Amino acid sequence: MSQENSVEALLEEARLNASIPPPAERQRLREAASLSRAQVAAAVGVGRTTVANWETGHSEPTPPGRLPYLKLLKGLAEIYPATPAPASEPTADSAPVSPAFVAAPETLRGPDGRAIEGDPGPCIRCGVETAYQSTDGRPLHSGGLCQPAGPAGPQAAPAAASSVAVPAPAAAPAAPAPASPTPAPLPSRPERRARSAARAQADTTLLISRAVQEEAERAGGDEEAAFKALIKRAIPDVMHLFNETRATARYDYTAYPALPDVLKKPSKKDPDQIWEARPKFHHPGFSLRAPGDIKVTALDVNAAYLSALKCWLPIGKLEHSTGSDGVESKRSGVHLITPAPWEHPHLPDPIGDRDEPGALWVTNSTLRLLQRLSGPKYGLTDAPVIHESWTSGATENFLDALRKLLSAARDEAIENRDSLTLEYVKAMYSKFISTMGESIHNREMVRPDWMHIIHSQAYANLWGKAYKASTAGLDVVAMMGTDELHVTGDWRQVFPEGRGVSQMKIKHGDGKASGEYTVGTVAR
Repeated sequence: MSQENSVEALLEEARLNASIPPPAERQRLREAASLSRAQVAAAVGVGRTTVANWETGHSEPTPPGRLPYLKLLKGLAEIYPATPAPASEPTADSAPVSPAFVAAPETLRGPDGRAIEGDPGPCIRCGVETAYQSTDGRPLHSGGLCQPAGPAGPQAAPAAASSVAVPAPAAAPAAPAPASPTPAPLPSRPERRARSAARAQADTTLLISRAVQEEAERAGGDEEAAFKALIKRAIPDVMHLFNETRATARYDYTAYPALPDVLKKPSKKDPDQIWEARPKFHHPGFSLRAPGDIKVTALDVNAAYLSALKCWLPIGKLEHSTGSDGVESKRSGVHLITPAPWEHPHLPDPIGDRDEPGALWVTNSTLRLLQRLSGPKYGLTDAPVIHESWTSGATENFLDALRKLLSAARDEAIENRDSLTLEYVKAMYSKFISTMGESIHNREMVRPDWMHIIHSQAYANLWGKAYKASTAGLDVVAMMGTDELHVTGDWRQVFPEGRGVSQMKIKHGDGKASGEYTVGTVAR
């Protein structure tokens, strides 16, 4: 390369570096061009997770992918410029610059990639108070969390954040300076952390209400059309929420680990090799066909999969081990085990109903349940024999922020009788789980181990409710899927009734085994 070309290359890189758009704008440009993260990643020579991290602010573009990525953004900004604010007349010597590439403030982050907080103040983009800071020390929402100003709220961000000339207000008569108040004591670190979490949840909850409002207005009052549109966007929307809830997360994770063969389906027609302990239990002492007058109530567990997001998930690449070497309290994954025989016919088998005995691959959720039931507290079975495992370091709180956010939105929708938001939230968490494996509908991550673990956790949670009912004196007549429990007796003395995540309600639907019905006993 000639000296002149080398200098020009350095100048080009300097121009791009000086005008890199913020993370939210990077995502907007990609989506405006209908490009997937996989396409961008292939074009600039990085992984899809790297592009996701650049768009969410978890990390900044670095060589060797930085320069081609910035060139791509610059080109997209020229094709899809951001909606410009009204500006003063340009001067003759002003150069046309795309709004996306005006040097924009970015969120200040520490070495670990987490947004750094400071003194709360009005955000320089939207004017709504935030404790997150920009790189130049001014208040700035993290990621794409800026809120629209309400009628009584601030009308615009401070003038320092804009290039628009604003006329100065008429000078007001000077008022006597008030006496300096006694400074209030600074909040403690736990208090600041709690306030930060509350603000983050309020910001991300706003994203849900915005989406519902957008589609309702676009559908012109046609609720069915709005519902279909929300279901269609549920996967990208929940992935955006997931990324937003991780803006201040402690754990980094591997979205595309190398998968062992046991986590890969042999073919589209063959079943998964992981046994999720899916129950299909019927008490042998009762019969739906035998005449009788024993009253049974079919109960429905609310938002079973949403609750199951609280589980131990492996966050790194899975590593192989034999015996019980890889089984630790802070590791998770999948395990090849031989379970002990289950000798309690009045209770569902915690391993589920399967046709063939012997060794099988289960998730960490199932293994933890079996280990608890074989411990001194329960003593219901012998410990399973562990042959081999694929595990990594794990945390139980990885999806907790997303779970709490969706739970709060669900509760609010129920309270407001907002069926549109309720179904939208349900679609988000159910599709988030069902497509996090090897799905063509979600290219953001490939974690079939997470999908199986969450499914199994839902079954384990249901087993716990069946055991609670049994120990309270109720007979468990049937248990199916993740959310169906049929019991005799006064179930309201055991479970709180309602539509909340921690409550139960009577199951409604077609067929005899719904609501309340009667059964007889089986002759012995």
